[in-house]
Amino acid sequence: MPPPRRPAVLRGRVFRARDVLAAGLLSPSALRSSAWRRLYRGVYADAELPDDPDLRISGACLLVPAAAVFSGRTAAHLHGATELADAATPVEVSVPPGVRFGPIAGLRVRRTVLPSSDVTVAGRRPCTTGTRTALDIARTEPLVEAVAALDVLLARGVVDRAGLRRSLDAMPSPRGARRAARAVVLADPRAESLPESRVRVVLACAGLDAVPQYTVRDADGGFVARVDLAFPEYRLAVEYDGVWHGSPGQLGRDRRRLNRLTASGWRVVFVTAADLRDPDALVARVTAALGR
Repeated sequence: MPPPRRPAVLRGRVFRARDVLAAGLLSPSALRSSAWRRLYRGVYADAELPDDPDLRISGACLLVPAAAVFSGRTAAHLHGATELADAATPVEVSVPPGVRFGPIAGLRVRRTVLPSSDVTVAGRRPCTTGTRTALDIARTEPLVEAVAALDVLLARGVVDRAGLRRSLDAMPSPRGARRAARAVVLADPRAESLPESRVRVVLACAGLDAVPQYTVRDADGGFVARVDLAFPEYRLAVEYDGVWHGSPGQLGRDRRRLNRLTASGWRVVFVTAADLRDPDALVARVTAALGR
């Protein structure tokens, strides 16, 4: 079977099907070949381009009305918080209530009035400001995921806690304002991973307030380890055990680190992704460890 025909003018490009068909660059059957990736209804891309949020955003730009701006996790990605979205995350756009648009598979369309002060440009795309982006996520997403996202936005300098609180106070009590306020209180820029943030929030919601990224020192003040979460008065650390811990050589480093912690009188509770799927059991484990 001959390889799919890939006109040079379309290589590395995102395009609308109707445009290339009208120009005679591709036939309908050629458009369905493996050379092209369908992003949305009527929008395609060179299949050799990486399938990532930037590609999906480029495709969305060929569909959305002029009044639309990117919002939510898509805006967070444009502001530099790239870990908050992947190719499977729907591209989110906000459009004024009177604009007819959607629904379109792969896009999340929100209808809302955005004052000009809440709109900016990031990555050459119109999007909500960092503060509006953070508060939209905090208002609309489950608390654990919202706080994890705020942790990233704070750590990247996209927003600051004081600015979030001022904006919250100025908001006219929109839907989800109470949830957003709770998320802002729980957010912490010291977190270094999304799973770590999730563990911290699960524990905090149960009344167990752990210190993120705590430095453990020995009796002489020497460095022992930096742990994900700590209850210093109990000498208890809570560590998220991610996939990277299985990388070559990591097991030995982890064991030596654990030995140093143990020698300094600390105990460690290890948490995995499976534990996060059963938060009640996770809280019970940590509570029991604190009781000991």
